[in-house]
Amino acid sequence: MAEWADSKTWTNRLIFVALAFVLIVIDLVPLDMRPSLWAPPDVLLAATLAWVARKPSYVPVFVIAAIMLLADFLFLRPPGLWAALVVVLSETIRRQHREFRNMPLLAEWGTIAFGIAAITLVNRVVLAVVMAPQAPLAPTLIEMVATILVYPIVLIAAHFIFGVTRTAPGEVGNKGQVL
Repeated sequence: MAEWADSKTWTNRLIFVALAFVLIVIDLVPLDMRPSLWAPPDVLLAATLAWVARKPSYVPVFVIAAIMLLADFLFLRPPGLWAALVVVLSETIRRQHREFRNMPLLAEWGTIAFGIAAITLVNRVVLAVVMAPQAPLAPTLIEMVATILVYPIVLIAAHFIFGVTRTAPGEVGNKGQVL
């Protein structure tokens, strides 16, 4: 039984890494050469937060840090800033994991929305303080709102496609500990 749980955890970790790479490639591939009037949602951020809120053991912190740092390099963002903010937010959510079990969807969505808004604001403030070039405010806000709005859709996909469900109260981990 313990071997099955361990292999399931590792399988889901590999699935998350593969999903992250697919989402990064989808964001990098140009579908239209004209400039866009709106900013698409950060589905990678929404997926990361959904997986951490539902099954934190599937997404270790070093995996989040590595994927987000890779995304920083590939998306030409200041290296490490967004990755660090996502790691801080994901670890905050990981600490609140037990509260997320019994939380209704709207409360979970509000908590995640507050976190996304907070890291977006901190990112803009830090970039302004160090006088780094940054995107205009309107597309940044559109991306933030779009990411918040796409979160429930990502949750549904994580639940039905990947089987990432909430940890049930009293569920036992692979080492016999109560999750």
